[in-house]
Amino acid sequence: MNFGSTHKLLAADSPPVESLEKQLICPICLEMFTKPVVILPCQHNLCRKCANNVFQASNPLWQSRGSAAVSAGGRFRCPSCRHEVVLDRHGVFGLQRNLLVENIIDIYKQESSRQEQTGTLSLQLVQPKSEQHLRCEDHVDEKINIYCLSCKMPTCSMCKVFGAHRDCEVAPLQVVYERQKMQLSDAIAVLVASNDRVQALIAQLDDISKTIEENGRWQEQQLGTGFDALYAALEERKRELVLRISWEQDQKLSHIHTLIRHHGDHLEVAVKLVEEAIGSMEEPQMAIFLQVWLVVIMGSAGGSTVKQLDPGYESLSHFVIDSEATAGVLRAIDFQAVPEGEEEEEEDGEDLQSHLDLNSDPQRQ
Repeated sequence: MNFGSTHKLLAADSPPVESLEKQLICPICLEMFTKPVVILPCQHNLCRKCANNVFQASNPLWQSRGSAAVSAGGRFRCPSCRHEVVLDRHGVFGLQRNLLVENIIDIYKQESSRQEQTGTLSLQLVQPKSEQHLRCEDHVDEKINIYCLSCKMPTCSMCKVFGAHRDCEVAPLQVVYERQKMQLSDAIAVLVASNDRVQALIAQLDDISKTIEENGRWQEQQLGTGFDALYAALEERKRELVLRISWEQDQKLSHIHTLIRHHGDHLEVAVKLVEEAIGSMEEPQMAIFLQVWLVVIMGSAGGSTVKQLDPGYESLSHFVIDSEATAGVLRAIDFQAVPEGEEEEEEDGEDLQSHLDLNSDPQRQ
């Protein structure tokens, strides 16, 4: 059965009052606003009952108005524009009523009642009473007043008794209409609440992402500080070892220079003795020769001792370090394992710093 063509013909002849009716439909229950009508900060309107349903779905722990406990308020999003509405402890009862819309609804209903009485009321697309104008295509004189649950489509009583739906399960159209509309309203409220939770989760994930980035930068800074401490410790130890090499080098060089001066003085004396000995060889006087001979002999006997250095005295090969073992310790530096359940970043940073300081201490190497 197809009643779409009948619907279009009746809708084409509808007066301008139908356009007004569309503006008075609640986006939650999809019916004309039920007083009291509340206006949201975004200037959209809702039935207070529908607004309360959405609010309760978004804030399941919020205490009702009659509860003895004092609530801290809550928030939900406008179903039309998704603007976040923040409420105080009064909940939706703290929202301002839109008296203008309520007056317009009263005027509209009065006009609709008058048109009904004069027979000029047009087909209305949303209200249940508009169904009285839909006619069955197979039984032109019959109204669409039942719903076939088996075929999932509206039909008329004649179709149930004599027509194609006589073996189907049916229900009154009004009952199915109210039930499905209630289910749709509940589904909208659940969807709105779910969207709010998802949006809150996204915001939470964004915060976690920023925290991870900040923690990463902080840990990199701490790691750099630890390695800078290692570099400083290695440089300090290097300076200490270089000073030890320099000190022993200076001691040996000083000793060598002392020996050079000593042997130089001895050589100078020996050269003079040689010259005197050569000169005495030509002395004709035996007494004078013997005196010179005695001096030369005594001088040569005194210079016969020459101080010698120990073998390998020049070597400094004992200044050797096991750099490979130390490099292995440095290459083994790793992050400490954090105990399960511990999330205190400051303590982790202090433990890491102490670990780096321990590895960089030259006395413990």
